[in-house]
Amino acid sequence: MEKSQTTMIKKVLAKNSSLTALNDFLKAQLQDAGYSAVDIVKTPVGTTLNLFVNKPGLVIGRRGSGIRSLTEALETQFDITNPQISVTEVKIPELNSQIMASRLASSVQRGQPIRRAANWTMRMIMNNGARGVEIQVAGKMRSDRASFEKFKSGVVPKAGFTASQSVDVASCESLLKVGLVGIKVFIALPDKHISEFKHLTHKVTDATNTLTAEAPAEAPAEAPAEAPAEAPAEAPAEDLSDTSETKE
Repeated sequence: MEKSQTTMIKKVLAKNSSLTALNDFLKAQLQDAGYSAVDIVKTPVGTTLNLFVNKPGLVIGRRGSGIRSLTEALETQFDITNPQISVTEVKIPELNSQIMASRLASSVQRGQPIRRAANWTMRMIMNNGARGVEIQVAGKMRSDRASFEKFKSGVVPKAGFTASQSVDVASCESLLKVGLVGIKVFIALPDKHISEFKHLTHKVTDATNTLTAEAPAEAPAEAPAEAPAEAPAEAPAEDLSDTSETKE
């Protein structure tokens, strides 16, 4: 049992390491085209790779020369049998964290100040409808001493189901003359966010309306009947005989 578990673990680790190496290779080869991600599907005929990029023309090349060279490189370096490559264009690259992280890394590598480039990237992302963005930059930026800076705008969930479903995260590195700089970008996407608070308040209001509609109106409580006022006590009648005697 232990041997089978160790072999399974080794297979999973080898598969993950090969996928990571393939992703790094495509990221380096297709950096100018705005590489985002790759979707791999294995079939009995061969392996289908769907590349998501910002500029498909740079990947395809003139008369398909780029696709042919990329296919040969995948066959020789990664032992992929009969790779079938398809290219898909990313419609809104400003809402893709991998593309924006690579853009920021390339602009920093060209000599642009990090704060100016990060603020420009943040404005571009927010102008395209993102709910929030956070950019983290760490490394040797201006001196031999490493530092850390964070740029944030809007609302970016960090934990829970909402963060796992609506936040796109990517990281990238940029090699400067001073040293290596790491860049991490968090983008809160607008179309994948479901506001739980709105649904809860909507349900509560509906419940209160149904309760008020179904419950019969209670009759107002009647006031207790007042006790009848007591008649005043009559004065005792005077003795007429005594008065007549006094007159005589």
